[in-house]
Amino acid sequence: MSLPTSTRSISPLIFSLTLVAALGGLLFGYDTAVINGATNALRQFFITPLETDPALATATIIQFKGIVTICLAIIVAFITSFIIKLFGKKKGLFISGILWLVGIVVLYFFFLRGENVLTEGLGNSIKGFTISSALVGCIIGGSLGGYISQSIGRKKGLIIAAILFLISALGSAMPEKLNFMGLATISSFIFYRVLGGIGVGLASMLSPMYIAEIAPANVRGKLVSWNQFAIIFGMVVVYFVNYFIARGQAADWINATGWRWMFGSETIPAILFLILLFFVPESPRFLLLKKKDNEALALLKRINPGTANQVFSDVKLSLKEKRAPWLSFGGLIIVIGILLSVFQQFVGINVVLYYAGDIFRSMGSGNDSSLVQTIIVGIVNMAFTVVAILTVDKFGRKPLMIFGGIAMGVSMLALGLSFYLEKMGILTLIFMLTYTAAFAMSWGPVTWVLLSEIFPNSIKGAMSIAVASQWVANLVISWTFPMMNESSILTRLFSHGFSYWIYGLMGFLAAWFVFRLVPETKGKTLEEIEGIWKR
Repeated sequence: MSLPTSTRSISPLIFSLTLVAALGGLLFGYDTAVINGATNALRQFFITPLETDPALATATIIQFKGIVTICLAIIVAFITSFIIKLFGKKKGLFISGILWLVGIVVLYFFFLRGENVLTEGLGNSIKGFTISSALVGCIIGGSLGGYISQSIGRKKGLIIAAILFLISALGSAMPEKLNFMGLATISSFIFYRVLGGIGVGLASMLSPMYIAEIAPANVRGKLVSWNQFAIIFGMVVVYFVNYFIARGQAADWINATGWRWMFGSETIPAILFLILLFFVPESPRFLLLKKKDNEALALLKRINPGTANQVFSDVKLSLKEKRAPWLSFGGLIIVIGILLSVFQQFVGINVVLYYAGDIFRSMGSGNDSSLVQTIIVGIVNMAFTVVAILTVDKFGRKPLMIFGGIAMGVSMLALGLSFYLEKMGILTLIFMLTYTAAFAMSWGPVTWVLLSEIFPNSIKGAMSIAVASQWVANLVISWTFPMMNESSILTRLFSHGFSYWIYGLMGFLAAWFVFRLVPETKGKTLEEIEGIWKR
């Protein structure tokens, strides 16, 4: 689990526990990517009717502004709690007060003050938020992940995530029938997507954490990377599901009914995940955290019998300061965790994953062919994630991250140039595939490996800051993409190329950041990594 084992083999028990935990990653991918096949249908179902009914548009916009305000208030409240934990009550409240004041002013002058009339920009904003609304839940789930993992455990936290996945799948498919709060249909849909997002946020933290805590050090990177593979596999599965639901169907049927089947299909993996979780043990580290020493030692002997007693002693020693302040190891570890998460999103990967159908349609593809091309993107993503799994413990974390950042930067700049020059064709697809491949073998899985490794046990809850930051960055990118990509002004000036150039620049900055600040963790035990920060 935390020390090198005498053999390179992975025991059947560890392998099976990894597979079950990785189902959380599969549902993470399934839930976030299911929206890809429904982006156009959701616009037609929820937003197009507003264009011909001013009264309905006004009522919907008022409710939309209220929902966005509530969501942003919740996000800032979680950020406030993190600031207080980092800087203490007195200093934290002062910094938080400034943050709230700035946030209220910006929200009022740039969002709430405008007239409640449907415009191009507001319509794109509603579309972007509806599609990315699950990310609000991801921020909530990621923020709560640290508390849940430390209070009720990794296993029970994943059970909660599975239940939320199931409720979200049903509610998103039937938002008007399961509208228990009397909201507008679009608001009910957003509510259930937020619930699913909470499940994603919990799984995004707890699944890799659980795997890292049951894995021997010499294969930990490989096993944690399987969680990222499961995320991508979930995306590929739902791409196929969406394709077979929509294949050969009229657009009217997809816009009215097809998208419901896409969201409802998530109930199957959610039920499977929920059932299997009842057959896995709790993490040994959590058992030790809760003073259940006998249970922890018995589990360690099953997982890694050759070094169980030594691992038991090392983990006990590392947990002596289990309630240490989050800045006990300095601020650099927090900054690195946050920037790893932010750059993983600012390179634009979820624009490709969420809006691939829209992107291919903007190239002139039809509905069926755009879904096929999306499947190709997903398969490339999955294949190169396997490359990362096979190389992360061989080449190390830093080389993969630096190479991936540079390759993504080049690909995105070329993709933006092809749009700007209006030379869309096979080269445009190749640029998107090389970008996806570069991300899949670097920043996709390796970021999660690093996040699961760099935070010492005594401040493991601080990982929730990094996870929450990742979802905030994801929300920013996913919400703003339609506003940039479908803006008539930016389209006239840059022909859809503007946003890709921004993501390309972020790729180069991400590579520089890893080169300058991120330590190499390859082959080190979790306790040895903790020693890096102590020094």
